[in-house]
Amino acid sequence: MYDPTLVIDILAQISHALQTIETRFAPITTPNDFTDNPQGKEKLDSICMLLMAAGESLKQIDKITDKQLFKHYPNVDWKGAKGMRDIIAHHYFDINADEIFFVCENKLPDLQRTIEKMIHDLNPNTGAFP
Repeated sequence: MYDPTLVIDILAQISHALQTIETRFAPITTPNDFTDNPQGKEKLDSICMLLMAAGESLKQIDKITDKQLFKHYPNVDWKGAKGMRDIIAHHYFDINADEIFFVCENKLPDLQRTIEKMIHDLNPNTGAFP
């Protein structure tokens, strides 16, 4: 059995990172907004760093929970979310702005909702998990 408090703390860090990504991504309307000026490139860099941190933290949760937690939330592509960290870290100079744009626009909102649900579910005062 794992310590739900530790997992909640890590999930809260991921949630905060996803909120920061949302804020930084807000002015981006096309993938070219990431590549056509220095400010866009800074946003791309900072978003990639936070995606790496979130992916690494998801891997840590998987290890702590012996791969048992994420299976209760099948609406998220957990392999893809964790794998984003590896893609960015190992192929950084080949990062595709289109792909990061797609992830931010289409994948992160559902991931954020799921992370918040997990925090709720793991909370001993409100949740479904012990």
